Amino acid sequence: MNLNQFLDFVKSDERFGDCIASTLTVPAPDARYAPVPEQLDARLRAALYVQGIRDLYSHQSEAVEAALDGENVVTVTPTASGKSLTYMLPIFQRKLENPHARALLLFPTKALSQDQQAALNSFNDACETDFRIFTFDGDTPVAARRKITEAGDFVVTNPDMLHAGILPHHTQWIKLFENLEFIVIDELHTYRGIFGSHVANLLRRLLRICAFYGARPRFLASSATIANPAEHAERNTGQPYRLVNNNGAPRGARHILF
Repeated sequence: MNLNQFLDFVKSDERFGDCIASTLTVPAPDARYAPVPEQLDARLRAALYVQGIRDLYSHQSEAVEAALDGENVVTVTPTASGKSLTYMLPIFQRKLENPHARALLLFPTKALSQDQQAALNSFNDACETDFRIFTFDGDTPVAARRKITEAGDFVVTNPDMLHAGILPHHTQWIKLFENLEFIVIDELHTYRGIFGSHVANLLRRLLRICAFYGARPRFLASSATIANPAEHAERNTGQPYRLVNNNGAPRGARHILF
């Protein structure tokens, strides 16, 4: 049964049909595209091309350009709209420009961290770069942790491990903090209430340690749709942000039955 058949069934079925007062169909918006920013390295462009990406969605292009121009960026668009590229492209670009550059990526759950590391590894392969991408969480073996502190180009972790496993031992993470150029915060909207207050203080500790080692990293955040995304990002990190919330990804039609 396809969607139209299901809708016809619901409207005509004697158990449901008389209960429907009105129906509304919200048309499917078309995708809006923008060119891939010219300042991106040819290897990144080639990797996008191999994956079938000729142009970016308009919000992806806007977010990437703002990040490459040195701004903190928070991208707020629906699920499955390609927000990952808004931080992957800038951190890969900066790493190609400066081999010493590092990035720290924060995700709220270990499952999401593993999904995103897989995406980073896939893009790393497509670019034919050999950046060292590691996940640092409670399941990371002790021997591997020592390697990550020394050699991790992109370190994927979560707020709990940042609090308990990284910041208290910052002298072991000197290479990361001295060269940290980007802090990625995915699912920013989850950091609210008491937990959000803890994370806000954690990020301030992180920035103080970065300053101690002479680094001034920029933030790249992504969030689900909330009422005040830029304000929320600023209150969590104490930094000003460029808000990107004009979604360019396509979406299916929505059928609403009252």
